[in-house]
Amino acid sequence: MLVGWADARAQALDSTIARARSRLWLPPLASLVVPGSGQLLLGRDRGMVYLAAEAFILSRFLQLTRDGRRGATRYRDLAFAVARRGFTQARRDTVFEYYETMERFAASGEYDRNPTGVFTPEDDPGTFNGSIWLLARRTFFPDINNPPPPGSQPYLDAVTFYRAHAVGPDFRWSWHDASLEQQEYRATIRSSDDAFRSAQNQLGLLLANHLVSAIDALISSRLSAGLRREATLQTTWLGRRYGSRVQVTIAF
Repeated sequence: MLVGWADARAQALDSTIARARSRLWLPPLASLVVPGSGQLLLGRDRGMVYLAAEAFILSRFLQLTRDGRRGATRYRDLAFAVARRGFTQARRDTVFEYYETMERFAASGEYDRNPTGVFTPEDDPGTFNGSIWLLARRTFFPDINNPPPPGSQPYLDAVTFYRAHAVGPDFRWSWHDASLEQQEYRATIRSSDDAFRSAQNQLGLLLANHLVSAIDALISSRLSAGLRREATLQTTWLGRRYGSRVQVTIAF
C-alpha cells in the first residue's frame, strides 16, 4: 500500500518537473517576440529597458522609412518635371538604377541617331547611351580604331549589347540649362538613399534587441529555477515495507 502511494507521488513529481521545465522556456520565448516581456514575467524591472529600446528603435525605423519615401517621391517628380520634360508626355516609373544614372550623366543621348534609316547608336561618350556604345565597341570590336563592317558578327553583337542596355526613347532625359535642378536632384536622391540605408540599420538593431532580451530572459529563468530547487529540496521518509526502507526525494 505504501509503495503504491510512493509510486503515485513519484509520478506526480515527474509531471510537476515537466511543467516546470516547460515554464522555463516561456520567458525567453516571450522576450523573443516582445523584448522585455520575459523579464517582466520573472519580475525583473529591466524588462522596461528592452521595451523602451524597442519602441525607440521602431519609431526611428518608421521615421527614416517615411523620410526615404518622401525623398524618392521628390527626386522622381524633379526628374520628370525637368530632365524628362519634352521627351515624353506619359509618366512612367522604372528601377532605381535608372535614377542613379540620371545623377551621373547630364543627358541620356539619343537611342537611334537615324530613326528613319539604318539603326545608328549614339556616339557621344559624354551621354549615357554614348558610353554604352563605347563599351560595346570595346567589348566586341577586334580593333576599336578600325570598326568592322555593319553587317559583320562583331558589329551585330555590339548593337545587340547596346539595345539591351541603352535608354530607349520613352526614358530619355537631359539636364541641359538646369544645372541647379540637377544639383538639387543629386542631393535629394542621396538623402533618400541614406534614409533607407539607415532604416535598414535600425532593423538590425531591432533584431539584436530581440535576441539579447531572449538570452537575458533564458539566463534569468534558469537562475530562478535553480534557486527554487535549492529552496524546496526536501526528503521524506515514508517508512518500511517488507523489511526495506522507502525513500522519496522531491525537488522542483
